[in-house]
Amino acid sequence: MMSQNNYTVGVQPRCYALVPAAGIGSRSGAEGPKQYVALAGRPMMAHTLSALAQVPGLAATLVVLAPDDNMFEAALPEFVGETSWLARCGGASRAETVANGLRELLARGAQPHDWVLVHDAARCLLRPEWVERLIKACEVDEVGGLLAQPLADTLKASNQGRVASTISRAEKWAAQTPQMFRLGLLIPALAHAGESITDEASAVEALGHSPLLVECSIENFKVTWPEDFALAERLLSTRS
Repeated sequence: MMSQNNYTVGVQPRCYALVPAAGIGSRSGAEGPKQYVALAGRPMMAHTLSALAQVPGLAATLVVLAPDDNMFEAALPEFVGETSWLARCGGASRAETVANGLRELLARGAQPHDWVLVHDAARCLLRPEWVERLIKACEVDEVGGLLAQPLADTLKASNQGRVASTISRAEKWAAQTPQMFRLGLLIPALAHAGESITDEASAVEALGHSPLLVECSIENFKVTWPEDFALAERLLSTRS
């Protein structure tokens, strides 16, 4: 991984990864924060951080924890080194946690023109080559973008448990992460959008921008529901 010291601040934009990990995973059915649940012999978040560590050119990876998180160091002792950053400044929502993490990056020397790749800790099947594809696509883009997948399923709108209508899936994509934007754009975008947004692209869209969609695999899913754990475990166990 490339060190921050290999860059000249103000000349070459750097890329930082930011992993918000302050949530409790209330939908997962897990006992305790889901990012620490063991999958294929390692905490879920260990797989996520391992993939990011293999991405060339990341200046650093910042993990943002809840202020009272007392599990991380014991669960992930391998997350050490000059490019492995930790901050216990998580908020009550994803948006607040990411915003606090962005301010932490600025405090550590990141610049407004630098890129930040925000990635869900629970997307633990991430592959380094997917992140490299996103960086290559976005580093020359004026807005930035996100990994996503075109929808294949027929979509239904419901009303009290019954189908109300069928929604065309044409031009519909399932948003994934990382989502890659410059600090100087993402900080005001989050401040403008408020706490209710569920991803960074939505905040950027609210300012009138159109983020780039970079196609990715269905394997880059977010472990959310109880059955997702078994699927992620099977897929991780088959990887060499």
